[in-house]
Amino acid sequence: MKRLRISAISYLNTAPLMWDFEHGDAGSAFEISYTLPSGCAAALADGSADIGIIPAAAYATIPGLVILPEVAIAARGPVRSILLVCKVPLENVSSVALDSSSLTSVALTRVLFKKWWGAGRRFSSTAPNLERMLEECDAALLIGDSALKINRTRYLTYDLAEEWVRLTNKPFVFAFWAVRQAALEECSPTLDLSSVFKQSRDHGLLTKNVADIAKEWSPRIGLDENEVRSYLTENIHYQVDPECIEGLSLFYSYAQECGVLPSARPLQFLESPKSAFVQ
Repeated sequence: MKRLRISAISYLNTAPLMWDFEHGDAGSAFEISYTLPSGCAAALADGSADIGIIPAAAYATIPGLVILPEVAIAARGPVRSILLVCKVPLENVSSVALDSSSLTSVALTRVLFKKWWGAGRRFSSTAPNLERMLEECDAALLIGDSALKINRTRYLTYDLAEEWVRLTNKPFVFAFWAVRQAALEECSPTLDLSSVFKQSRDHGLLTKNVADIAKEWSPRIGLDENEVRSYLTENIHYQVDPECIEGLSLFYSYAQECGVLPSARPLQFLESPKSAFVQ
């Protein structure tokens, strides 16, 4: 049977999800590569990967995907790593530079402006360099580790997850594991993908392992270990629970309404341990 190819994201918030693949035996059963969120989506779309931690927005545009249940990157409040950084008050923003590595946060930004903050802004996609972004535009969307390092006392900043929760009273789901249905037909029917990825998440969130992640990532991104630990344990919600599914469905509905995404098909989750899926 073929080894499934995993496309993962090289951000701090995915480190707990990858624990067993990087520190346990799970990695030997898969081929693993790392990229940006938009690259993950592209790899599943063109078939160069079988499983990816895809941006939620990508599910609406890539056919033939099945979601691995229970595991996600979500937020129930401030997420800290998805920020709109403004050099003028929000109501005076006329142009927004969008982080080109993002799909879901870009879609969320557009929805927030269209539904609540006022339409008519000019959007442009650019590489995530805050100074250059703000030279050309009134505001900049930054995601991931770059956003975590921003000195928020220097700018007007809006945490997009916090804004979504405030406006909708629902969590926001940024990403989840998805597998190409075609790839399931080529792997062992006894392979319990759901358990493999859930157990890796669970092991990665053990107190000792979070401490190890914090020690490893702190010098990489320029945050102290306490900040890294609090981000992983307080800001990121790694579950797909019923409220998250409601929040995700609402996002898809609003994104379609605003012309940001096409209509998303019903969420389809992998049934464990069979290579079938259920709605």
